[in-house]
Amino acid sequence: MAAYINRTISLMSGDGPHNRPNVPLLRPTNGADNSPLQIFVKAKKKINDIFGEIEDYVQDTVQYMHDVEKEDGIVSEEKVRQIEEFVDRVQGIREVLARDHMKVAFFGRTSNGKSSVINAMLRDKVLPSGIGHTTNCFLQVEGSATGDAYLTLEGSNEQRAVESVGQLAHALCKEKLSESQLVRVFWPKNRCLLLRDDVVFVDSPGVDVTPNLDEWIDMHCLDADVFVLVANAESTLMLTEKNFFHKVSEKLSKPNIFILNNRWDASASEPEFLDQHCNEQEEVRRQHQERAIDFLVKELGVCTPKEAEGRIFFISAKEVLQARLAEQGHAACTPLTEGFQTRYFEFQDFERQFEECISKSAVRTKFEQHAQRGKYIATQLRDILEGIYSEALRLKELKLGQRKALVDKVNHTEQQLVLVTQEMKKKIRNMVEDVEQRVSKALTEEIRRLSTLVDEFSLPFHSEPLVLNVYKKELHLHVETGLGSNLRARLSTALAMNMEQSQSEMTAKMETLLPDAYRCASNIVMPRRQPFEILYRLNCDNLCADFHEDLEFRFSYGVMALLQRFASSGRAGAFLGLKHAKKESPQSALLPATPVEPLDGRTLYSNVGLDDWSLISRVAVMGATSQGTMGCLLVAGFMFKTVGWRIVAVTGALYSCLYLYERLTWTNKAKERSFKRQYVAHATRKLRMIVDLTSANCSHQVQQELSGTFARLCSLVDKATTDMDDQLKLLEREVATLDSASGKSKVLRNKANYLAHELDLFVDAYLKLHQ
Repeated sequence: MAAYINRTISLMSGDGPHNRPNVPLLRPTNGADNSPLQIFVKAKKKINDIFGEIEDYVQDTVQYMHDVEKEDGIVSEEKVRQIEEFVDRVQGIREVLARDHMKVAFFGRTSNGKSSVINAMLRDKVLPSGIGHTTNCFLQVEGSATGDAYLTLEGSNEQRAVESVGQLAHALCKEKLSESQLVRVFWPKNRCLLLRDDVVFVDSPGVDVTPNLDEWIDMHCLDADVFVLVANAESTLMLTEKNFFHKVSEKLSKPNIFILNNRWDASASEPEFLDQHCNEQEEVRRQHQERAIDFLVKELGVCTPKEAEGRIFFISAKEVLQARLAEQGHAACTPLTEGFQTRYFEFQDFERQFEECISKSAVRTKFEQHAQRGKYIATQLRDILEGIYSEALRLKELKLGQRKALVDKVNHTEQQLVLVTQEMKKKIRNMVEDVEQRVSKALTEEIRRLSTLVDEFSLPFHSEPLVLNVYKKELHLHVETGLGSNLRARLSTALAMNMEQSQSEMTAKMETLLPDAYRCASNIVMPRRQPFEILYRLNCDNLCADFHEDLEFRFSYGVMALLQRFASSGRAGAFLGLKHAKKESPQSALLPATPVEPLDGRTLYSNVGLDDWSLISRVAVMGATSQGTMGCLLVAGFMFKTVGWRIVAVTGALYSCLYLYERLTWTNKAKERSFKRQYVAHATRKLRMIVDLTSANCSHQVQQELSGTFARLCSLVDKATTDMDDQLKLLEREVATLDSASGKSKVLRNKANYLAHELDLFVDAYLKLHQ
């Protein structure tokens, strides 16, 4: 800034007022159109024009939606309500746009010259200023649409005429106004270019007169585009001024703040400055500027140091106002103090920077959100209309296809009826047989895999009778559900496809069976039904009701277990007799061929024949007699004498350990495994008995479904013969309506694209270009 002042002084022929160059001090009227503020004015006019078109477009769309609302399947009530809401939203946006303006708020301590700065910028005495005139409420100066000067109080629409500043001061003095109350002063636009460019000035009481700073910010500052801190150049920034802008920066994201050090002309009249020329003045200016930059950058964090240098100015508002009034002939010329040209040029530089800043800020803050909302509305309407257009075309094609099918399928009705009936009966019979074979084969395979299904059952197992009964019921349900699910997974897709194919073939055949008198009528439409699914009724709960488990512990290498294993082995065939080896009992034939675990001989009880049990019983009885006991003792004594007592002791210990191991591992988990093996064996026998019954039941369901479908088709053909003419006429009307609806929706959709493109051009021209 010091360099700027030095360059400005060097351009002058002298420092005194008599040597000032002949430069215009007024803003040229012919350059108003080139003002940065015109960006906002043009942007406001453009976006208002666009939203005017959007409002008309939404009205047309609502009318169109009401016209086609009665057409089934095209427009829903929800879509109509959604578009009707857009009408109110667009009207609200237009009302806000009409009120939008560039707002600048002036703050500072009492008598720092805020009103004088506003008057200097307006080039007229609009607000009272000077000795005895202190602003005691918020004054908002804006352009008058009627060309008359008047004011209105907050909460009242009464217009009080104001012809002069004195009348304004008198009117404000008569009212008892609080410091937070707003008085709107309307000034003729032809008397001030800034007001003509939609700039609104807000003058405030001193920030040192009230502690209600938060209330001020909420009421008057949230929509401000630029803040101007008017400070007294004769003193430094005070804590009250800093506190206010700290609160502003907390509620607004990086507000635009300018700092004006007013009354800088007082330094030119001080003797020390006259004696030492500009050195001490430059030092004071540097100190003020450094403190102001620290305040903006470090304390508030609203800008960078480079940006802050362009936001701090040293001016004399009173001098500028007097000079501008004199040049307009509204006041007498007064002698100017030393350095006036520099201060005046700096005030003009402030105005230029202010205009660029407030124009960019206002265009972005006032119109960016509206542009986004407008584009959202246009996009939403376009999507809705695109959906309506596509749906209308789809329905139109569907109706045309139905009409063509109705015309084409009225041939060969009576002479083909008998042939179609015979063919369908044969097809139903073949499909029933095929289903019976498939179900029988699939169920047989699932029975073989029953052990896997039972192993997947994970309910906690307990051997107590009450808990075990619940466990059985849940296992029955699990098996029945699992078998049914597996059968459906194996058969349902193929059966459903065959059923659908057969029903489609039936429908296709029967659709051709129409009387010759109705060959120009419409097509038969098969009633929609739920997809067919076969029910596999296994009823495992009743089927396995006679199942009784055996969960007693038996040593795998006990005498009885070893004899049973010997009896069940192939080498015992000669000892047990050839009859048992040649002919197997019917009950054992039903058992699954699954291996037996070596440490668990309980399953062997189910595999042992009657002759085996007789032999085992005789051996057991013999072992229980005293002779058997004596024989065992003799054998033990013989072994003790032959192999030695150590080997016998070790063998006995190992045998005992093996017994103890099996006894300790006979846990609840082992019982559960034994229970499931027994259950699998029992359920396998029972399920094999109902394979034929279940397959027959499934084939009967298929037969009933196909027969019912064929019967419904026959009745539908009879009914269709009386309705074909009316259906054809109805289709003709629907096609015409859909054609009209699709054409209108296409036009409205294209207009939505046009409006969205207009908003994109607005964003590119006024938002992106001036960022």
